[in-house]
Amino acid sequence: MAAEDERRDEAPTRRSGRPGTGGALLWTAVSVPFPGAAHLRMGRRKAGALLLGVYLLGIAALVLWALRLGAHESGPMTVLAGMAVQDMWLLGAMGAVFVVAILWMSVIVHSWVITRPEGKGRGRRVVGALTVLLLCLTVAAPSAWALHAGYTAYETLGSVFGAPEREDLPPHDAADPWYGADRVNVLLIGADSGDNRYGTRTDTMMLASVDTHTGDTVLVGMPRNLENIRFPEDSALAERYPEPYGFDLLLNDVYQTVAEEPDELAFNPIAPDPSADALKKVIAYNLDLDVDYYAMVDMMGFRDLIDAVGGIEVHIDEPIPYGVHGGVLEPGRQQLNGHDALWYGRSRVNSDDYGRMGRQGCLIKYVAEQVEPSTVLTSYRRLAGATKRTLSTDIPQSKVPAFIELADLVTDEGSMSALQLSPPQVNTGNPDWELIQELVLEAIENSAEGDELPDEPSAEASEEEDEESSEEESQDERTEWQDYTGLDEESPADPGRQVGSEAGDLDALCP
Repeated sequence: MAAEDERRDEAPTRRSGRPGTGGALLWTAVSVPFPGAAHLRMGRRKAGALLLGVYLLGIAALVLWALRLGAHESGPMTVLAGMAVQDMWLLGAMGAVFVVAILWMSVIVHSWVITRPEGKGRGRRVVGALTVLLLCLTVAAPSAWALHAGYTAYETLGSVFGAPEREDLPPHDAADPWYGADRVNVLLIGADSGDNRYGTRTDTMMLASVDTHTGDTVLVGMPRNLENIRFPEDSALAERYPEPYGFDLLLNDVYQTVAEEPDELAFNPIAPDPSADALKKVIAYNLDLDVDYYAMVDMMGFRDLIDAVGGIEVHIDEPIPYGVHGGVLEPGRQQLNGHDALWYGRSRVNSDDYGRMGRQGCLIKYVAEQVEPSTVLTSYRRLAGATKRTLSTDIPQSKVPAFIELADLVTDEGSMSALQLSPPQVNTGNPDWELIQELVLEAIENSAEGDELPDEPSAEASEEEDEESSEEESQDERTEWQDYTGLDEESPADPGRQVGSEAGDLDALCP
């Protein structure tokens, strides 16, 4: 009787033309890379042709899209990075991934349903179900990864770039994101806060003025110890600190001063960060420039950002001591992790504020050159976490793709120069703001005109030039550095220390 029942169970399978268990699993597996193959095998030609046709059309569309990306003048990774920071593309891609994944897994399951033997053996059903589950996971796992990536990017963008559009500008135009302006000015702020000190100090303040057509960039270093800061007329800060005595603290105290009384002193108390917004406008007033946006990063968070992109390679001429435990950054080409990169830009051992400013300019140059859009895409998880914790800005999300393209232009075609508003060209204790404005304007105009910026000679070249000049020039001639310091050294020992009023080429300062 058992043998007869078994023959009865097998008879429908042979009559229906269904394969055995192994064949059914094979055709189901083939449906993963070629949806509709199992349907064609079972004679369901219309359904199979439709599934396979839609699948092949989708692949063809992706190939054509990839070819168009490859032909884009900005490069495919830059375009992808620009799309990845726009809600419209993110949400659309997430929706497409979700729908395609559900439909694909449905095809896999249905392929098994129409090909599986009709017998009732429990072992066969269990094996088939487990195999189908594993096949579905080959689609579900990468889809879940993509959805998580999209959600992480979406959440990070909303958190970091949540500032509203500027009311004094027209609506955003993707075709002309800078509204016809030749330059865009962004204040870069490095904030230093911790449990061992009160409040937040903005010890790093650097204005990046970028030519929107060429990518040529001037970094204007603002010393933290600038005094006699002026405030725009009719502002609450000007009323609180009237001239001639005015503000009796340093430039790096402006942020915390506003942070203690934002409702009374801020220019815009409802801004995402009223203190950073106020610092941006104060620096813009003192430099007589329009500063469009600011970006502020916590210095400890800067360490996490560098780690997230895999470190940064720098060139070190002389040993740089750092930290309380006697650490040293050795000379030569060094791959620095976040901790060491932080101290490269912070150390003042055997140096000063102004030498440190030079190294900070070098850091920006190295990051701009080495962090590609592909790195941003592949390191999104670590970058998103570090960015959310440490970065704040008033750049609206609509402008982020334009900034990505501009950063790519700076890296590929632009030149970078730096002007430090430091002694001897600037008296930080009693700054001549009209002179400072002239220096900044001249540096920007020279960059816009493509003038050759003076290179800093190598140590060997300097020695040869010194020997030649000593033979030709009288003994009583002294350099600007000697006149300023009263020392015998003709130039500062710290290579990051700028001397002279002209902007220096960062390629020479930071080889």
